[in-house]
Amino acid sequence: MADDWNSQIIEEFRANQGKVGGPFAGRDLLLLSTIGAKTGRPRTTPLAFVRDGDTLVIVASKAGAPTNPDWYHNIRVNPEVTVEIGAETVDATATPITEGPERDRLYTAMVQVMPGFAEYQEKTDRVIPVVILTTQ
Repeated sequence: MADDWNSQIIEEFRANQGKVGGPFAGRDLLLLSTIGAKTGRPRTTPLAFVRDGDTLVIVASKAGAPTNPDWYHNIRVNPEVTVEIGAETVDATATPITEGPERDRLYTAMVQVMPGFAEYQEKTDRVIPVVILTTQ
C-alpha cells in the first residue's frame, strides 16, 4: 500500500516539477533517493522538508509509528543520497540528529510549518530523528 501511495506521489511530483495535490498541496516536498541497506537497490521516498540556512531538514516520523522508516535505516548505512526539489536534482549527505537542543530546534521548525508532526511525536515513545541534508 505505502509503495503504491508513494509511487503515485513520485509520479505526480516529477510530472509537475515538484508540485503535488491531495494532502501535500502547497507543501514543501522533496524526493529522497537512497540505497537500500539490505538490498543495495535504489529507493525513492517523498518527504516534507524545511530549510535551515543552506541545509534541508527532514524528519523520520513514519507518522508516529514505533519504528523508524526504512529510508532512515538506508541513510544510516549509506548517507550519500540524491534529493529532488522541484525540477532540480542534487547530491547530498544525510546526517541524523537523534537528541539534544539542535534536534529539538529543527523538529520544532518542522512542527511550525506542519503542525501534524507534533502529533507524530506524541503518538510514539521513540524520539523521532531529524536528518540534515547537506547538498554538495
